[in-house]
Amino acid sequence: MNTHENGYEPCGLHEECGVFGVYDLDGGDVASTIYYGLFALQHRGQESCGIAVSDTEGPKGKVMSSKGMGLVNEVFDAEKLEKLKGNIGVGHVRYSTAGASIDQNIQPLVLNYVKGTLMLAHNGNLVNALEVRRELEYSGAIFQTTIDSEVIAYLIARERLNTGSVEDAIKNALKKLSGAYSLVISSPRKMIGARDPFGFRPLVIGKRDNSFILASETCALDAVGAEFIRDVKPGEIVMIDKDGIASDESFCTVKPAKCIFEYIYFARADSYVDGVSVYNSRIMAGKILAQMHPVDADLVVGVPDSGNAAAMGFALQAEIPYQMAFIKNSYVGRTFIKPKQSARESSVKIKLNVLKEVVRGKRVVMVDDSIVRGTTSGKIVKMLKDAGASEVHVRISSPPFLYPCYFGTDVPSCDQLIAHNNTVEQICQLIGADSLGYLDGERLPELIDGDTGYCDACFSGNYPVEPPSEDIRGEFDR
Repeated sequence: MNTHENGYEPCGLHEECGVFGVYDLDGGDVASTIYYGLFALQHRGQESCGIAVSDTEGPKGKVMSSKGMGLVNEVFDAEKLEKLKGNIGVGHVRYSTAGASIDQNIQPLVLNYVKGTLMLAHNGNLVNALEVRRELEYSGAIFQTTIDSEVIAYLIARERLNTGSVEDAIKNALKKLSGAYSLVISSPRKMIGARDPFGFRPLVIGKRDNSFILASETCALDAVGAEFIRDVKPGEIVMIDKDGIASDESFCTVKPAKCIFEYIYFARADSYVDGVSVYNSRIMAGKILAQMHPVDADLVVGVPDSGNAAAMGFALQAEIPYQMAFIKNSYVGRTFIKPKQSARESSVKIKLNVLKEVVRGKRVVMVDDSIVRGTTSGKIVKMLKDAGASEVHVRISSPPFLYPCYFGTDVPSCDQLIAHNNTVEQICQLIGADSLGYLDGERLPELIDGDTGYCDACFSGNYPVEPPSEDIRGEFDR
């Protein structure tokens, strides 16, 4: 999930979670490492979080876990972490869209079954979740949650009954899934990471001393002092046990379709996703905007946080001064991070304020990463003008959102997307801007060093996987 980095959500767009796993081969407790890893991934999920750990040398099947609604530092304290004894574990931060904000859906999932236990954390959305879930229910499965992650866990447990290892069970289970998944799974003696063949969501491998780490982003490795080893390849399954890392690339069969919005918005600016600097991607997006949509202006400002680097890129290219015009309240907790439109609209000024002395009497270029419904963008433009800006020219470091996303991002249905029913000129009027320019979709490869293996379906409608016949994102939401 994502509200904006550090909690501000100008456009109401969310990526739905972050995953983190640690296996300390020397036997040390890993709960505190997972805590700090999740803290670094907080931008990916601010509604709930959880940690589950086990001891690879202890009784098989004994798992200790702690979960709760809220931010990482709200859910966990030193006393809770001290009780989580174990040298292998999985953590998760989560955001949900409407209808699934309940305790039962908090991850990681812990499954007790005849072969032992599984701890599972999932980032992504399955497009065939409902179909597989119904099939399992008709064969006797009873589900405790409304998340598609439980479908994955159940499939793995069922396959494990007929295979010799948990990695074979995971492999067989994944054959039945379609859509986006980056998984961190722990069995009593192994930690396993898996990424769907398209690589929609990121997953990286790190190492610190004699501990192996799996995480959604490299910034989480930095936070715990771990060395980045490599990205998990799209379609790859990695198995980590006391003998080290083994890899299965038998699912690496299609051209990757990595989410381009990881670079524009979701990932933290200090992360690298599949070898590409997120910060550099955003600088490049700003430069392209300045080339495509030049404007006479006095200063360039970015909407925190993911708009900042793109604004710097615009300023560099246009040779217009870059200044900080917004002060952000970094201490707004989950009280204001709600998936309802009414909550979004009422909380903008709580989270953001304009420096009047910076913008008064100035022609301002305001750079942001996206416009979804347009409501919040209009409020920010109004804030700038109320603070005395003589002109506000909005530049967006992504193309217009025209289609929903089914792969782990809550880009809503078409009727809620302002660009689906309005021209750029109409949107400009609706948000009260003096001009509006979007990034050209044809130039997206420039953001990722010319790589064309990305998904831009929310802009183009070209889905790498056939979308579900029923839009079940509100019901089976991760």
